[in-house]
Amino acid sequence: MTDYTQMACEACRAGAPPVSKEDLAAFLQSRDQWNHLVIDGEPRLRRIYAFKNFETALAFTNAVGALAEAEGHHPALLTEWGKVTVDWWTHKIHDIHLNDLILAARCDGLYDGMPGTD
Repeated sequence: MTDYTQMACEACRAGAPPVSKEDLAAFLQSRDQWNHLVIDGEPRLRRIYAFKNFETALAFTNAVGALAEAEGHHPALLTEWGKVTVDWWTHKIHDIHLNDLILAARCDGLYDGMPGTD
């Protein structure tokens, strides 16, 4: 099984290849709380993280934001009381790139280390 948390993101450019169907399927099988969906014609990865309160959800949002800023790769984030929805996809290719799998896995690591999760 691939440990995406230990992989490095690469600079993405227009025309970069999306992640292979096989790698995406393996990722989704190993991380079954992530879902593959299509919004406005673009494939995305989505996970909804549960929290005990808004304060912890906001702290997680900020941690994901810091991770995204450090990598120069930014998700869609929706913070609500008791949950945070995270969508990863690569805007430049209008698809899912290996970087999205890496950062989705890192989000899981952030969540696993946070107090106040359900």
